[in-house]
Amino acid sequence: MTFSVHGLAVARGIAIGRAVLVASSRMDVAHYFIQPDQVEAEIERVRKGRNSVVEELQRLQADMPTDAPHELGALLDVHLMLLQDEALTGGVKHWIKERLYNAEWALTTQLEVIARQFDEMEDDYLRERKADLEQVVERILRYMKGVASPVAPPASSPRRHQQLGLQQDLLLDETVDVPLVLVAHDLSPADMLQFKQSVFAGFVTDVGGKTSHTAIVARSMDIPAVVGARAASQLVRQDDWVIIDGDAGVVIVDPSPIILAEYGFRQRQVELERERLARLRHTPAITLDGHKIELLANIEQPGDAAAAVRAGAVGVGLFRSEFLFMGKSGNLPGEDEQYRAYREALEGMQGLPVTIRTIDVGADKPLDHKSHKDNYLNPALGLRAIRWSLADPAMFRTQLRAVLRAAAHGKVNLLFPMLAHTHEIQQTLAQVDLARGELDARGEPYGPVQLGAMIEVPAAALMVRTFLKYFDFLSIGTNDLIQYTLAIDRADEAVAHLYDPLHPAVLRLVADVIAEGERQGKSVCVCGETAGDVAMTRLLLGLGLRSFSMHPAQILAIKQEVLRADTRKLAPWAQQVLEGEATLARGAAN
Repeated sequence: MTFSVHGLAVARGIAIGRAVLVASSRMDVAHYFIQPDQVEAEIERVRKGRNSVVEELQRLQADMPTDAPHELGALLDVHLMLLQDEALTGGVKHWIKERLYNAEWALTTQLEVIARQFDEMEDDYLRERKADLEQVVERILRYMKGVASPVAPPASSPRRHQQLGLQQDLLLDETVDVPLVLVAHDLSPADMLQFKQSVFAGFVTDVGGKTSHTAIVARSMDIPAVVGARAASQLVRQDDWVIIDGDAGVVIVDPSPIILAEYGFRQRQVELERERLARLRHTPAITLDGHKIELLANIEQPGDAAAAVRAGAVGVGLFRSEFLFMGKSGNLPGEDEQYRAYREALEGMQGLPVTIRTIDVGADKPLDHKSHKDNYLNPALGLRAIRWSLADPAMFRTQLRAVLRAAAHGKVNLLFPMLAHTHEIQQTLAQVDLARGELDARGEPYGPVQLGAMIEVPAAALMVRTFLKYFDFLSIGTNDLIQYTLAIDRADEAVAHLYDPLHPAVLRLVADVIAEGERQGKSVCVCGETAGDVAMTRLLLGLGLRSFSMHPAQILAIKQEVLRADTRKLAPWAQQVLEGEATLARGAAN
């Protein structure tokens, strides 16, 4: 019987194949009390399991293919860091010593304690790192049970099963020539690396969000994927025919011949479309009426620059520098370490400009090495982003000096997040001057930088004229601007449906910022999710936007929309949309 499971669309495309299920090893964890004389033995069991996982991940890093996505290496680093985090290892020892829990019970108990801390984080990316912690524990438990990795190939299996990366008894004989799709509760970065070497056409997971590691890697590998599909791994049976619609976020199980034929046709169309898009890589992004549009990339790590160049980006519109600070266990990166990272990004972009956003963290994020431990009722409205930086001037100037030094090697733009007050602007610019003065005093060479501000809160959008007196350019962070304008936590499932980039108030704020930038002859870029949404491209062009920054995988699709657009026709239509007299129907402006 045909049925569908809905999740989140995180990587575009269509995958059709037989289902291969991967079960979780945490389903049957034993819970029992131990004797006091067994404490050291239980601690040693956990230690051996952890060490085995560390060795496995280090082997995977050493043997990583040269064409593996950079994101995989970075996520393996996160897992190695979590394995050695005292919050995990120390907590497990506590439950064994103080409560006399057996090793597995102690491990899962500490997982629940730390997981609750992740749940309270405001930042989407950091909150979803809970999944990484869960997978670290999952892997330790597998080693303690003597169970192999869910995707790892058995050492003695035939060639075809090595390719599939599965135990032989999971597959029927005819699957050797049939595409396969993976259905799992979740996949770790190590599993994803083995997944890349397999013949899976796509995957579905029960958990995960748009910024979960599975979503990040799926996009970088360009594999159709649906995450957050809830009970997919329980509803889908081994060897069921499955269609993964990565565009709609739908998984269709046991499709009828008619549905199968329809999606087969769509799949061929998607492949043809990708081939056509690939030809646009070196085509300048110019509208039909001659406007040159700047298509930039968002990156998290210096190594991401290579993917941006391959995608045809003309620069980096947003380097999220906070990713350099994550997982440092209290020791934030120093000036030289940051300088090397920023310089690496510049060199990776081969002379193209790089916009570096200063650290965007908050009171809810586990990066603070000092005392920002207050209990905030709403961390999204607390000490975060530029407020956090200004609260720690020494740390802030360390980052500023590193960016200024890197600017000696290429064109750098420096971007400040979440400014809302004139006095914050003045304090921020004063810190930049102090950083320059400190480099002068040391005789350290540095380069010129353009200074910009993120427009993320309504106050900043309403003060755009004031902002443009101080800054060379602006960047609209639509993710937070929508959240703050509509008073909606986009990660809260109860109100997530109200998160609307087309809300008239949001569109008016965006339009006013773009218009004021144009009047003053200063660049305005959109760097939130809206920039990479093809359904929004024509509207933004009609509103006058000429600079977009997005995930590298989205650039070619956006470029295609640009090449087909005529802003002379789009402008009056966009104004009608602003006034509520037109809809966002794509054909309306044609």
